[in-house]
Amino acid sequence: QVQLVESGGGLVQPGGSLRLSCVASGIIFSMYNMGWYRQAPGKQRELVAVITSGSSTNYADSVKGRFTISRDNAKNTVDLQMNSLKPEDTAVYYCKGSRQMSSDYWGKGTLVTVST
Repeated sequence: QVQLVESGGGLVQPGGSLRLSCVASGIIFSMYNMGWYRQAPGKQRELVAVITSGSSTNYADSVKGRFTISRDNAKNTVDLQMNSLKPEDTAVYYCKGSRQMSSDYWGKGTLVTVST
């Protein structure tokens, strides 16, 4: 059974930092492209950052220079370091694993709230 479990969300003040983590089980993690997505209230889910199986990275323009995605294939984890957080970063953050010729797998999400 495939499971992706996110952690690390919470309440943070504007300008603060959070580190999200996603641990995967039931897949050959190193073969999967891993991504972080987010969904704010009333908005569609959007891509935040992705790291390929070869560790290439790509970011949404809105988070470039503030967020960093990384992976540890030995631990089956993908992390998202979020710095200089803004109120508009408030959302539920989801982890996704994907690869060609296979289903996409999603976690249940972790809530990030940026507010005073």
